[in-house]
Amino acid sequence: MELTRRSFVKSTAVALASAAAAGTLAGCSSLAGTGSAAASGEGVKTVGVCRFCGCGCGVIVEAKDGKVVSVTGDPENGSSRGLNCVKGYYLARALYGEDRLTVPLIRDDKATKGTASGLREATWDEALDLVATKLRDTWKADKSRLAFWGSGQQPIVEGYCTAKFWKAGLLSNNIDPNARLCMASAVVGFMNVFQTDEPAGCYADIDETDVFVTWGANMAEAHPMLYSRLTARKLADSAVRHYDVTTMTTRTSASADKVLTFRPGSDIAIANAIANYLIVNDKYDHAFVADHVQFKQGTENIGNATDDGYDKSEIGQAVDNVEPITFEAFAARLAPYTLEYASELSGVPAEDIQELAEVFADKSRRVLSLWTMGVNQHNRGTWMNHCIYNIHLLTGRYALPGDGAFSLTGQPTACGTAREVGTFSHRLPADLVVKNPDHRRYTEAVWDLPNGYLDAIEKPGYHTVKMFRELSKGNIDFLWSAHNNWAVSMPNLTRFLGKGDLTGVNDAFICVAEVYPTLSTQYADVVLPAAMWVEREGAFGNGERRTAVFEKAVDAPGEAKWDLWMLMEIAKRVLDGEQIGGEDAFDHLFGAWYDAETAAFKGTDREVCASIWEEYRTFSNPDLNPDAAAINAEAKLKMEAKQLAPYEEYIHNHGLTWPVREVDGQWLPTLWRFCDGKQEDGFDQYGIEAYGESGLAGGVSFYKSADKRPSVVFRPWEPPAEEPSEEYPFWFCTGRLLEHWHTGSMTRRVPELDRALPEALLDMNPADCERLGVTDGDRVRVTSRFGTCDITVSTAGRTRPPAGMVFAPFFAEETLVNLVVQDTYCPLSKEPDFKKTCVSIEKIEG
Repeated sequence: MELTRRSFVKSTAVALASAAAAGTLAGCSSLAGTGSAAASGEGVKTVGVCRFCGCGCGVIVEAKDGKVVSVTGDPENGSSRGLNCVKGYYLARALYGEDRLTVPLIRDDKATKGTASGLREATWDEALDLVATKLRDTWKADKSRLAFWGSGQQPIVEGYCTAKFWKAGLLSNNIDPNARLCMASAVVGFMNVFQTDEPAGCYADIDETDVFVTWGANMAEAHPMLYSRLTARKLADSAVRHYDVTTMTTRTSASADKVLTFRPGSDIAIANAIANYLIVNDKYDHAFVADHVQFKQGTENIGNATDDGYDKSEIGQAVDNVEPITFEAFAARLAPYTLEYASELSGVPAEDIQELAEVFADKSRRVLSLWTMGVNQHNRGTWMNHCIYNIHLLTGRYALPGDGAFSLTGQPTACGTAREVGTFSHRLPADLVVKNPDHRRYTEAVWDLPNGYLDAIEKPGYHTVKMFRELSKGNIDFLWSAHNNWAVSMPNLTRFLGKGDLTGVNDAFICVAEVYPTLSTQYADVVLPAAMWVEREGAFGNGERRTAVFEKAVDAPGEAKWDLWMLMEIAKRVLDGEQIGGEDAFDHLFGAWYDAETAAFKGTDREVCASIWEEYRTFSNPDLNPDAAAINAEAKLKMEAKQLAPYEEYIHNHGLTWPVREVDGQWLPTLWRFCDGKQEDGFDQYGIEAYGESGLAGGVSFYKSADKRPSVVFRPWEPPAEEPSEEYPFWFCTGRLLEHWHTGSMTRRVPELDRALPEALLDMNPADCERLGVTDGDRVRVTSRFGTCDITVSTAGRTRPPAGMVFAPFFAEETLVNLVVQDTYCPLSKEPDFKKTCVSIEKIEG
């Protein structure tokens, strides 16, 4: 693809993101929080991190007269280096929508559920008493019927305390984050391959690589700051190449030298063909494979998790099983995946697959794989993660600058909160899991719980899809959600919202902590008005393992409160009269930070966050707690791989990437995990900042894996959960576009963003439109075997689907495309497949 700077900037979404970024760097991103005036530069400035995607862009927040008046890029933040995208440019506006929730609301009549009416104002005591009573009653009667749905947007401290309350206070694992919808397949992939979670690389890989391979990743829309770094790298060196492996042409495809458009679900066949080609043609890295890699195969023909009984079925219980095999056996399993066979399944020309295989074989060039939801939101999402790692491990391309495989997270703290502090239904803080007794013992030591206390939660609770399926059947009596909008974002909304009697939703007591009225608050029995972003202090953990603090800049409006205060007040009511180890349960868990009698924190926001952080970082710094340090070596080693610094270091350094180690009084971040540094165990490495220009002292050491060897796991191609038919002839894919964050509950309150993208459109191929007799602007009805929605057609959208495929974003509650989307999920990760629902399309006449 011929590329010039002018044509490139004109043709991609990064033009908008870069324009915003240039504004911030020039000091031009100032905007009044009330929309009335530009920042004067005379306000109080604090350090923060963006509220939106997983990029984790640093920002400087300026406040004056109690309002945030400007947000500019923070050049000292190592993730973004001063860049912002258009959402970050207008970040201050998101605080000041006209309909901010400022007082608690209570619903007295369940008949009004599903409408914007029926909620009355209440006092905090009335609302908290009601929520706590319903939660306590459910807990005492049957704790399997209570649930908490959290978020990759819930700051780390809140997430940590929520997990502690749910797992230690209520002894329930029925807690899961919305990260289950976006990152779970990547998490399980990491754990299967490396026995530890989170990426080995960092964003600096983008600046170092010679070849980009994007797998199911529309970075230009979903990770615009990172995409701007990709394009900067390409424009700086004409030899840099980009291969876009995708089901449709996107704005990210504009920078690609070659676009490999594959049939939905066939990406595993392509990846296996590349791995097979490398072995058959003796183009793999013999030394790396011999020194570092072990081979395995897993359960096959695992079917699809489409019904409620799948997880407990015989095959559902076996999906995690793997067994060791030899390299020769692995090669034999790959042998059927010839270039021609992969081309037949995928529709990608065999010569294009071969060209990409040769790219991976060429060790004179560094190759960086990047992927997001196109890989993870997949009925075989975990398997596809495995297949990408297989290619990189066969070619020795891992954990080196610019040469690795990097899963990009989607939410601001899907790593820091959802994955790191234990809010998944199967996890405890810092990579520990509830089913491992040694991990439970370790957690008991940190939380000062009696030995064996956590054995009550040895089995995982409801994962997200299971949670809402149970809600739909009337099997959840209490649901508390925070920092999410499940009534728009969940797949197969028809299951629990598309019924005329709202079975399940009406039966349950639903508490929603929110900033603005949303579709979810319309189904709530109690709405708790939450402080937003810099209206309290907090921390996020982004996609490159960078933890960054956002300081409090202004007070929340009206009676809106910090989520942590809500949690403390509800927890003290629910745990009233309960004991742990002979002590008051609430004081035992939270008394160090909160005074139950005065209903106040013991210190400022900063002091409270720092104190909670110190307990949390004990999980990854065992020597801070003698009892924890005495726990077996396996658990201790797992913790040391995630070591954290004291809280104030994250403020002083504008964020740090873990593991963080203290050397000569200085806290140093790790840029590339598994790289050999100065210590023989391969852990004590810090990247270029610590070791000068060379950056590395040796190769790689997979210190966490069994025998220090990550696993190459054979995973076969298996067909999608459903394929187009005469009744449902189109593939339907959903996703995110640049201007709007997830369900739009914040970005649609920003006038500039709402004007730029006011409506969710159905992007269609012109040939399909001609065949159906529809044109731009026509209204059509999209129907699957799950549900129906009405939407407007566009052939000039930002995505260009091939014939037989359509795309729509999911931000618009008036369109509610997730009524249509399947809730079939990856059997290993339990992450739903949002990308391959089969639908029919019919023009709406009149």
